[in-house]
Amino acid sequence: MKKIAFVLLLLVTTITFAQNKNAKVSIEVDGVCLMCKERIEKAAIRAKGVKSATWNVETHELKLIYDERKTNLKAIQQCIANVGHDTKEIKATDEAYNSVHPCCLYRDKDVQKDHKN
Repeated sequence: MKKIAFVLLLLVTTITFAQNKNAKVSIEVDGVCLMCKERIEKAAIRAKGVKSATWNVETHELKLIYDERKTNLKAIQQCIANVGHDTKEIKATDEAYNSVHPCCLYRDKDVQKDHKN
């Protein structure tokens, strides 16, 4: 009887955790303009399991909703780095960074200064 109760309890617990599939998280992603916004959001959405991605140009905050069963935060950050944008955890390669539009070169101090105006 104890075994049956234990298995039943384990089954109910597993079902409860399985229903909590959507994770909400915010990460910082470097960029400077609306073209960056479009590129960052598209890269995040293309990652398997991402349901929502919204990047704020002013704060550099990317808000994500994703299915933890299908992906993880590191994989999403890698997709973003692959299109040329740095996150706190993963830096874009020089090749990926240099592939972005010249006005999006966020590592360049002059470009940052131009976008502040």
